[in-house]
Amino acid sequence: MFPSTSPETGHEPWADDAHPGPAGSSRGLPPGPRTGPADDGGRRERGPRRFRKGGAPRRAEDEPVESEEEDVEPVEVRKPLSLTVAGFAALLGVGLVLGAQTAGPGHRLPFAFIVFGVQLLFVLAWTMAMRPPALLLVALVSAAVAAAADTAAVQSDVAGLAPLGYVAAGGFLLGVLGQLVRRVDRVRVTDSLGTTLLIVVGVVAFGTLITLSRIPAGTQAITVCLTASGVALTVARLTDAVAPWPRLAPQVPRGAAGVVGGAMVGTLVSAVLGSYLVTPFTPTRAAIIGLVAAVAAVLADLAVGYAEAGRLMAGEPPTMWIARHMQGPLGGFALAAPAAYAMCVLFL
Repeated sequence: MFPSTSPETGHEPWADDAHPGPAGSSRGLPPGPRTGPADDGGRRERGPRRFRKGGAPRRAEDEPVESEEEDVEPVEVRKPLSLTVAGFAALLGVGLVLGAQTAGPGHRLPFAFIVFGVQLLFVLAWTMAMRPPALLLVALVSAAVAAAADTAAVQSDVAGLAPLGYVAAGGFLLGVLGQLVRRVDRVRVTDSLGTTLLIVVGVVAFGTLITLSRIPAGTQAITVCLTASGVALTVARLTDAVAPWPRLAPQVPRGAAGVVGGAMVGTLVSAVLGSYLVTPFTPTRAAIIGLVAAVAAVLADLAVGYAEAGRLMAGEPPTMWIARHMQGPLGGFALAAPAAYAMCVLFL
């Protein structure tokens, strides 16, 4: 039994010749619900379009998968090196403190010679570590500035910082002009301004110890402040040799326990010294000025470590081994000296 021919001529009732349309729809009836993806004529839906830096659109599926950042491996802390630097800091502090005890009215030259020797070590270590463009010129100018600062501190009529300030300004200008004259170093003169200023100011800072020994209670202030600084630097380095944690930075072989512990032990030692000194010193006053000097010393030592790590990360070749590791304790005492002068003048 076959159905009769449709009254519409030219059309066959079979599905082969049916009009294209959605599957499952019948004539005269609304289409049923769609259960599959919509047919959009062969075009697939695109995700949100992003733009490249140049302005051209970029598809989301074409973006590369971002890789996870790798952790930076911490620099190894060498225990023998930390012990050696700690010993150098202790010897340097003992030498300056004992030298201050030799100073007296009309007898400043012995202490001035000790300070000048430390200044020469400072010039050697910092010029070899930082390596300014005109290294020899900066070293000679800095040595001359050290001698002039010590002479001004000993022979000035009034014990003050004004003569030392004039010497520092003159030495800095002389170092800059000397590099401008040389054609080779003229291009890098801007790079050496900071280095020259740091070295000149550092050697002049040691000269404040001679000036401080000429004012009342100055020698006792030197004893308290430099003892606190020496103990702080020594304890900080010894702690780094035993327990360098928590690490302050992966590239710097120093720990926060040493920095904080060194400052605390240095403050404690200064308070103990203050109980044995005469007026105007008390344990509280000695602890306060010792704290300032100890914190200045350990922070300067830590800053030197960060500067050295920055130079190595920038690709600069490492400099002389001894100079690099002498730089930290010398910089710490150079900053502690004017801090001791300021605390003695303002606080005592």
